Amino acid sequence: MKQKQKVMKKNYRKIEFDAGCSIEKAVKQLTRHKERGELVYGEFNSKKLYSDIDDVDSAYTKVTGKTKEDFDAAIEKENRRYEEDEKRHKESIPKLTEEWIEKGNAILDEKYHKTWAKCVPIRLGDLYHGMELGATLEIVKELNNGGDMDAAKKIIENQGHSGMSFGLVCSMVRSFCDRGKEFVDFVK
Repeated sequence: MKQKQKVMKKNYRKIEFDAGCSIEKAVKQLTRHKERGELVYGEFNSKKLYSDIDDVDSAYTKVTGKTKEDFDAAIEKENRRYEEDEKRHKESIPKLTEEWIEKGNAILDEKYHKTWAKCVPIRLGDLYHGMELGATLEIVKELNNGGDMDAAKKIIENQGHSGMSFGLVCSMVRSFCDRGKEFVDFVK
């Protein structure tokens, strides 16, 4: 509370931090002003950082809720977890490939089976780890069973796609379903 009172009594000039700067760079900007005897503050992710009060740890605590050391440790832990997940996924691709080919063969017309078998391992090794395989099959199943376009459109809308994954699934539906082009024209 004393820190807030101290800040309110001083006359600070607002500065803008460089675009895309890190917390450390923001503190360096503030330090340069402090060294010239200037009282300034800047907003970093809606948190006010002050030239005469904030150092790297206090700035990190304000912005992230953690000291720099704790923040770096959390990032490192998250990176290790991500790398372990990626390794497990890559190791599971052969088994998943068999499973997805089987699922596709149960839903897709036979003329698409060979192309599907080539597509599956590529999709499993890409950004979405094969999420688009299930999304595509769900829509194709609806269309192949005589479902109307509104029902198929509701399916893709409820799948929670980004713009990129939406486009990918549309492309795959077009490629693996006789009604795919009609569907893509309808949803776009």
